[in-house]
Amino acid sequence: MTPEFISFILQNAPALCVAVPLLSAFIVPLFRKKWGKASAAFTLIALLLTECLVLSVFFSVLSGGTRVYAMGADIPERTLPSGLSVPIRIILQIDVLSAIMGLVGATIALISVLYSVQGVRDKADGKFFCLMLLMLTGFIGFVFTGDFFNIFVFFEILSISSVGLIAFWLHKQEAVEAGFKYLSISAVASLFVLLAIGLLYAQHGVLNIAAISQDVMLSGFAIVDVIALGLLAAGFLMKCGAVPMHYWVPDAYGESPEAVTAILAVASQASLYALLRVSFTMFGSFPLIDIIAWAMIILGALSLFVGSTMCLRQRDLKRLIAYGGISQTGFILVAMGAGLAAIGHPMFADFGLKAMEGGIFHMINHAFYEALLFLSAGAIIYATGTRDLDELGGLARKMPLTAILFLVGAMAMAGLPPSNGFASKILIYESVYYFNPLLAVIALVSSVIVTVPLVKAFCAVFLGPEVKKFSGIKETPKGMLLAMFLLAAIVLLFGLFPGIIVEFVARPAAEALLNWNAYWGMIL
Repeated sequence: MTPEFISFILQNAPALCVAVPLLSAFIVPLFRKKWGKASAAFTLIALLLTECLVLSVFFSVLSGGTRVYAMGADIPERTLPSGLSVPIRIILQIDVLSAIMGLVGATIALISVLYSVQGVRDKADGKFFCLMLLMLTGFIGFVFTGDFFNIFVFFEILSISSVGLIAFWLHKQEAVEAGFKYLSISAVASLFVLLAIGLLYAQHGVLNIAAISQDVMLSGFAIVDVIALGLLAAGFLMKCGAVPMHYWVPDAYGESPEAVTAILAVASQASLYALLRVSFTMFGSFPLIDIIAWAMIILGALSLFVGSTMCLRQRDLKRLIAYGGISQTGFILVAMGAGLAAIGHPMFADFGLKAMEGGIFHMINHAFYEALLFLSAGAIIYATGTRDLDELGGLARKMPLTAILFLVGAMAMAGLPPSNGFASKILIYESVYYFNPLLAVIALVSSVIVTVPLVKAFCAVFLGPEVKKFSGIKETPKGMLLAMFLLAAIVLLFGLFPGIIVEFVARPAAEALLNWNAYWGMIL
């Protein structure tokens, strides 16, 4: 490859991050029809290429700041009555937070497909890979875009592909029901987001996030902006699985293929990302932003309590992990709500920034260790055909590597050293304590409660007497083990060297959320 070609690729990497998985999604079914099982290899190559492109964008953003990419030729402008000249072309705007979210999504998608080559027995002639690629397209486009038009478009792509994957096993009534529940919550959330976008466009005449943010700053907040903020917050909270809008999470995570569950957990975090982008970048200077901040804190605390306590009564392994995931979403909401509330209070500013760093770090960590737990659960189901804890036991003798990998994921979710979950939870405990000690107590107690069912699950599955009907099972296939080892390595590396991740990723991402002028200045 010539230097000119490499330069061209790097220059257009933001658009290619979306284009490569999108085009590959439509090629895979044709590929499968002609070359059979080679469609899995083609999907892995497409995802590996996407991973490299997202990595290039990530490092360029770390070194050079926010990137702006206009779809098409030069960016035409439009002058608003306030005197602002704003772009009207479709634009991708990528700061550190969106870059790290894109990288996490691409990495877990690649690992999930590597796992699924052996872990998903029925891939239905390439439909599975097609939907996985579409899901990644929606995720990357959603976190990379800089305008509300594309937010809605990619939100829908992500939702529709997720429904198809959740209900992938159509012969299972439970899977179809889970897909319908996810479809219903997605439809309501999308309606709220669409109504909010319409209100913002009617008020400001543009859809660009930076342009709306600065126009709001110059012209002041109108009642329309307040309604739009409420609708956006409600829509994104529904899709991230926060209590009380969590009813779809156990079914969706429990009934979808395990490789899907791993990336579905990341897809839910796209809504958390959008909630942060709207709350901080667009409305961070809103005089009543404390209302949204405390709503996030209260819903986060509820998610901590409900998720951890519901874990205690689960006998289904995947549903147990799903409820644990709800509690981890609570950690993120509490931390980011505290950071948002601290914006207007100088005495809490330092602790607010630390809370945001902890929340972002935990978003990253949560994605990896929950994916590891679901893939480990999938390996158990693959070998035994059941996920009922009452029917399992003694599998450590037959599947020692799987037992170790599951234990790594469980330690991370419980917040035990030396895992990444311990590192990010310590940041959250410390920062939130200075903001409000009660929140730190709730978070700590919830983390302790979650530890109990995770220990119970490990003991029920891997320890105790061997179940006779499982005496002939073998260790997890190598491809599935490789995928789980990659996730476990990330979990442990982030736990052993948390300072590097905080300094070079979490802190710049938190500062990018607070630095509204820099985000606006790249566009306006």
